[in-house]
Amino acid sequence: MCLEELRTLLARHARPDGTTAIDGVLVSKVDRSDPPAPSMSGTVLAVIAQGAKRLALGDRIFEYGAGQYLVASVDLPVTGQFTRADPERPALGFGLVLEPSAVAELLLRAGPGDTPPAGGGAAPGIAVSDAPAPLLDAVVRLLRLLDEPRDRAVLAPLVKREILWRVITGEQGATVRQLGLADSGLSHISRAVRWIREHYAQAFRVEDLARLSGMSVSAFYRNFHAVTAMSPIQFQKQIRLQEARLLLATHPGDVTGVGHRVGYDNPSQFSREYRRQFGAPPSQDAARLRHGVHGPAAVLP
Repeated sequence: MCLEELRTLLARHARPDGTTAIDGVLVSKVDRSDPPAPSMSGTVLAVIAQGAKRLALGDRIFEYGAGQYLVASVDLPVTGQFTRADPERPALGFGLVLEPSAVAELLLRAGPGDTPPAGGGAAPGIAVSDAPAPLLDAVVRLLRLLDEPRDRAVLAPLVKREILWRVITGEQGATVRQLGLADSGLSHISRAVRWIREHYAQAFRVEDLARLSGMSVSAFYRNFHAVTAMSPIQFQKQIRLQEARLLLATHPGDVTGVGHRVGYDNPSQFSREYRRQFGAPPSQDAARLRHGVHGPAAVLP
């Protein structure tokens, strides 16, 4: 029954931009299966009520469908595709942006033994599980508040916290709990992820990133791959290519200049790696972008 009402609520409140009247709550309705589209995952809980989606992160593939949820605890370069979506039965999804401060507050309020013990090392940055009934029930109650403006301001924050608590204490809680722990493996790796995202055009030494993360080089490699499913160099390449695509949307005639701005000194290498990532050379892909041929958002929801 929860899934049926969830589908009804999502279909009624879906907007073209995915936003809702509740801050941090997203709703999607997709009526076609487009080719795989690259984007950043964001830090998010995504619940599918109808349809199915496939997400690729490095060498890992995640598939989730009706009654399942995905959590992403790091903003990662992913490629996503709805595998079951059509006009008669569109894919319907719910998304909740995960805020580290909200996770930390709940962990501070939790009593001893209320959350599972932390495992060793960093948990994966993305994980998928079946959604238990209490989680689906809380999501439905949150979406009902979209029809109850008088109660929304008071009750929505409470239900959002309940949803977050259900995830923190659930099967993939380790992935989410690390968001709120200042000294978790994820928080250490996030420093390196943030540095690469902010300085993607610069060359770096892995030793320097390991030092920034407070780890030995071997521990840094191990934990970075556990979280991102990529090496630091592979991660940087994904960020460079996605940034290049954004730049080409506004500077379609300057392929060489865009390649140089994102860190490629060799135009041939830039064109080759761009084509491998996006299925077309930069100039051709830029033309597609100008004509509005975009794929769906990778994760949400």
